[in-house]
Amino acid sequence: MVRTHCLMVILPLLGILSSYQFSAQSTAQPPIASGGAARSLDALLQDYAYRAFNQPRTGERYDADVPSNISGIKISVMRLRSGSFWRRGVLSPGFHEFVIPDGVIEQPYVERLALVYQNLGNWSSVYYQLPGYTFVAPVLGLLAYEATNLSATNLPELDIVASKNPISIKFTDVDPAVSGVTTKCVWFNLEDGQSQLNDTGPDNVCTTYGQGHFSIVVNSSELAPAPAPSLAPAPSPGQVLPPSFSPPGHTKKNRSNTWKIVGAVVGGFLALILLTLLVLWIKRYRQNKNMKKMIQHAESGEVLQKHRIGDAQLPTASVVRTRPTLENELVPQTSATQ
Repeated sequence: MVRTHCLMVILPLLGILSSYQFSAQSTAQPPIASGGAARSLDALLQDYAYRAFNQPRTGERYDADVPSNISGIKISVMRLRSGSFWRRGVLSPGFHEFVIPDGVIEQPYVERLALVYQNLGNWSSVYYQLPGYTFVAPVLGLLAYEATNLSATNLPELDIVASKNPISIKFTDVDPAVSGVTTKCVWFNLEDGQSQLNDTGPDNVCTTYGQGHFSIVVNSSELAPAPAPSLAPAPSPGQVLPPSFSPPGHTKKNRSNTWKIVGAVVGGFLALILLTLLVLWIKRYRQNKNMKKMIQHAESGEVLQKHRIGDAQLPTASVVRTRPTLENELVPQTSATQ
């Protein structure tokens, strides 16, 4: 019984210690975004894009706001009729970097659809990775949704296919440091997250026949190594330093990691105190149990009567008198004939 009770108390403590240890170790590892995280981002951006619709007009672009924790991402939305989209597309000036020709089919068919534009900016490499390659332009997304109910959330994407000419994407924000380096267009499929590389056209133009996420990358081995950092002179008194660049959420992550480490230390200390108290309690429990056994053994013997002598009660044994034995009973009887 004692062992079972001890195990019931110790196992939760070990679980707490292991969870604190895992959180402390995980702070040293950089976050790696998966395909599930990118798909969750798409659903979130669709929700915020639809919030920009306030008595929308067909064919007009509406810029939407994003949550503060992913600031730097830009999104826009445009509502279209399916028939007009098929006949005219979205030609110049297009939908940001996207120029959509006529003859685009959406599946399944809907009467009204909405195109959601994404520019992930500095978050591109957080949600999308391509081993061996480096992004030199932000990841741009083009997704289509049903636009009958503008208050709906978590909508599935429509599958759009260009049946005549491809959709063109002209990247305007390409890193100028890659001049002279071979660039590639990359397309991330929505269904399985698989990537496909193609050659870039003139003026950093990529083409596609479907929706998804697109960017321009270069082979990491072709990039020149970054120059060694030089020591900057100390600022003069009163000089205002420009703010240093940090990726989105970097400061918040550092603070969060610090609190996780502090929490792990405090949690381990509290767990040690609880374990010490548990050992002391088990020791006292055993002592009390042994004492009870000794008392039970002591009281299980003959019960003595108590008599008051003065101010004290003392145990006394009952008086037992030995039965007398007659002498003639010990003498053997003689024969009556004698």
